[in-house]
Amino acid sequence: MRTAFQKKADKAPSTAGARASQSHALDIVLASLEDSKAEDIVPIDLQGKSSLGDHMVIASGRSHRHVAAIADHLLKALKDAGLGAPRIEGLAGADWVLIDSGDIIIHIFRPEVREFYNLEKMWLTPDLPDQDDETRH
Repeated sequence: MRTAFQKKADKAPSTAGARASQSHALDIVLASLEDSKAEDIVPIDLQGKSSLGDHMVIASGRSHRHVAAIADHLLKALKDAGLGAPRIEGLAGADWVLIDSGDIIIHIFRPEVREFYNLEKMWLTPDLPDQDDETRH
């Protein structure tokens, strides 16, 4: 007789399978953003940097209406791909829409708002040296 833990382990995806699934989901996100004519699309690998998710994608729309349309199109693409129902915030104002699909977090901004918050700088800045490295010099 198998324990509940063993049954759960049997159902868990392999590491390679999980990576392939994440890659497929990221491909769907990027393709949807491209199809919606999103601008300045920047994918950021968060693996090993944050427990928020595995990937973050930042993109811009030209106006409130364009940002909302990009978000709507992406939500439909995620649903059609069977990737569940992501959490979404900011769609009503459409200055900054956040879509959290679990492993992938998508930020869609109007250009002025994106420039103000500058998330890329926070996530793409090289790691600061360790304190031990600083004391050795």
